[in-house]
Amino acid sequence: MSYDAWILLTGSLVGVTCAMIGCFLILRKMAMLADAISHSVLLGIVCAYFVSRSLDGISMFIGAAIVGLLTAFLVQILNAKGVQSDAAIGVVFTSLFAIGVILLSLFGGNIHLDVDHALMGEITFVPWDTITISGVDLGPKAVWMLGSVFFINLLIIVLFYKEFKISSFDPQMAVAIGIPVLLIHYLQMGMLSITTVASFDSVGAILVVAMLIVPASAAYLLTDKLLHMLVISSMIGILSAVAGYYAATWLNVSIAGAMATAAGLIFFLTFIFSPKHGLISKLLSRRKFASAELNE
Repeated sequence: MSYDAWILLTGSLVGVTCAMIGCFLILRKMAMLADAISHSVLLGIVCAYFVSRSLDGISMFIGAAIVGLLTAFLVQILNAKGVQSDAAIGVVFTSLFAIGVILLSLFGGNIHLDVDHALMGEITFVPWDTITISGVDLGPKAVWMLGSVFFINLLIIVLFYKEFKISSFDPQMAVAIGIPVLLIHYLQMGMLSITTVASFDSVGAILVVAMLIVPASAAYLLTDKLLHMLVISSMIGILSAVAGYYAATWLNVSIAGAMATAAGLIFFLTFIFSPKHGLISKLLSRRKFASAELNE
């Protein structure tokens, strides 16, 4: 595959993988928790490096998953103690992210990771960081990592689709019929954590947050069915990656930033022109309602 094709494939995998889990975050009104975990997993990555002395392999996923679950757990504890959810998220993620930055500054001078790299990423380097086995180049590590996480997330969603759907739309009903809502919650947080760390090195936290929230939010305005929402959000994630890449090469700007901007533009257009929930549609409905009242 060509250099451009690997970058497009990487961006598309980020878009699809993030969009799938993002749908459940949007439905559960937990979008900002994605921002929290995408930043706090830096602490997990740093701690995993101190244990394994490597940024590759399963240790990075385990470290990120542990800190991601810890973030969700601490937010839930603070919220249960009376702290507003947005305040709890702000306190937890800034604290854990700051600890990660401090540890990285003090003890991680030789780690191929810095705060700017973690936030912005550098997808242009993805095609050069490849996996070679027995002299055979199997392609970029980021593609294999993201592809693996995509299939893991897809498998979990297929296996627990009913539980995810009921607990997202009606948690009280889920509890009443015996669905372990808390376990489902932490399973989704684990999925979010490994998705974030898989995307972290190649595209950075900013694009991860954008792909987690924006495609799912746009799909939410276009359909009322969960399955359709999953498919539409994935398509928007891919479209954002492709459009952002070509815009970035044309304008000579950050690829990750252009992809996030493309996602934002798609959401803006959806917000205005959505057939049912769009701004124009709502204005027309109000005018029809007002006209009907006047005629009466």
